[in-house]
Amino acid sequence: MTLHIANAPCSWGVDDPKNPHLPPYQKVLQEAAQAGYRSIELGPWSYLPTDHAKLTADLNQHGLSLVAGTIFDDLVSEANFDYIVTLTHNICRTLSAVPTAVKTHGDNAPAPYLVIIDFGNAERARLAGQVDKAPRLSDADWQRMVQHIITISNIAQHEYGVRPVIHPHAGGCIEFADELEKIVADIPHDGAGLCLDTGHLYYASMDPVASLDKYFDRIDYLHFKDVNQQVFDSALKRELDFFTACAEGVMCPLGTGAIDYPAVRALLTARHYQGWITIEQERDPRNVETSLRDVTASLNYLQSVGF
Repeated sequence: MTLHIANAPCSWGVDDPKNPHLPPYQKVLQEAAQAGYRSIELGPWSYLPTDHAKLTADLNQHGLSLVAGTIFDDLVSEANFDYIVTLTHNICRTLSAVPTAVKTHGDNAPAPYLVIIDFGNAERARLAGQVDKAPRLSDADWQRMVQHIITISNIAQHEYGVRPVIHPHAGGCIEFADELEKIVADIPHDGAGLCLDTGHLYYASMDPVASLDKYFDRIDYLHFKDVNQQVFDSALKRELDFFTACAEGVMCPLGTGAIDYPAVRALLTARHYQGWITIEQERDPRNVETSLRDVTASLNYLQSVGF
């Protein structure tokens, strides 16, 4: 296998660019490089510099490239969609103008990627991981979301050469096994690939190894997380929203949680995966002082089990 491993600003608690507790972006870039990563995700729009020359200089200073940008927003409502289109152009324009990740790949499409995540339904967010309690979208809302994803995927792919990948996410409207199966049926692979995330698969009561195997031919890009079982069980029992659970430590360094990464490694070897894997460990940004320790430990662990 030819694998490259990146990280993302969420490992430093960067999810909401308006959060007053975020670390300086220079700290994230410096620590990512110090831990041994050579690529990173863009994170939420406006966290890293939006000026292309400034961002290029900052990435070059730390020997980093961008592997992906992310849309993490309400993809269902019509009222929000003009903003989503503008955001798509901004992210993809940036990915086409700054240093991006090496284009290593097999049958999967190469970097850079636009990671597409629906998030913004308050009831779904509150019931993250609650497969039997979370309400599903109506047919009309689902079809509207599908059309929105198709539209922004076309912008990314045909106007900027950025590969769109759909990411099922805890607390979003594409989360559980039935929704993953449905989105794959509704959007063909030439329109958008998948970015499957081991942590979110586990959070949604799916077996990560079995799910990666089932959807392997649709996967272009991977996210790796690990899940603290004790915190996870407590979060589900108390019906915590996903980010409250993250603040309590539901995501932990790779190799210390519930996910069997040697089995993941064996599957990816057998299926000849070539490409990028991004490690993530969402947290409260007020706990950022352990980020360098944890992202270093996760990378070292993956290397120790053959990644």
